[in-house]
Amino acid sequence: MTTWKIEPCLVSDAAALARNNMAAFWEDPNWVILWPKDTTQEFIIEQSAKRQPRNLLRDREEVRHQKAVDPVTGAVVGYARWILPSRHCIAEDGNPAWAEAQVPDVSEDEKKRYQKLAESAWWSPREDMNSLDDKNHVVMDRIQAEKPYIKLDYLAVHPENKGKGIGTALVASGIKYAEKVGVPIFTMAFKAARGIYARLGFKEVDKVIQDDSMYGGPGEYVAYFMIYGVQRKV
Repeated sequence: MTTWKIEPCLVSDAAALARNNMAAFWEDPNWVILWPKDTTQEFIIEQSAKRQPRNLLRDREEVRHQKAVDPVTGAVVGYARWILPSRHCIAEDGNPAWAEAQVPDVSEDEKKRYQKLAESAWWSPREDMNSLDDKNHVVMDRIQAEKPYIKLDYLAVHPENKGKGIGTALVASGIKYAEKVGVPIFTMAFKAARGIYARLGFKEVDKVIQDDSMYGGPGEYVAYFMIYGVQRKV
């Protein structure tokens, strides 16, 4: 099996990340119905590419971004976004925690340019489905209030690269860091990735099942709330 390289993301990865991430989420019928029926995957990819640089630079203190890279071609084949708990953003030496997964900073002029680029994107998913997410957020907020967690906020592998161990490699990288610093991981998973988390040792602590058929969805919208426990550092 290929050994995928796990590297920090750069703002120059915007187009590659947009293609990877949007193609991955386009496989989820619950996500596709967020958009007008005539919206194409290619259009969403183009709009996402405009937003990616701004998103990668947002909240650099606490957010970490990783990409999986094909060691032969150098192509981006997967992506993970992690959010550190506020008390664990700075390492003992005073430097950013998990610095190897932090997006390199850019100048203020570049930030302004990326902000304008993001604002030029069309990004208007339907809002009448917010109630589905509201119920998930209630559970998510309750769990995260219990103790500090590293949150696995986003995991995406292009459909062409599924089943190759890419998602596993990305999650395993986060587990390695979590075990090093003694902070558990929390994630809200959907069906496509639940198996990856379970195989790596995540435990399901709650589940929310909702009916999205009234919005044109397949009927069952399930969110799994999962935790990876670690030995706490003394």
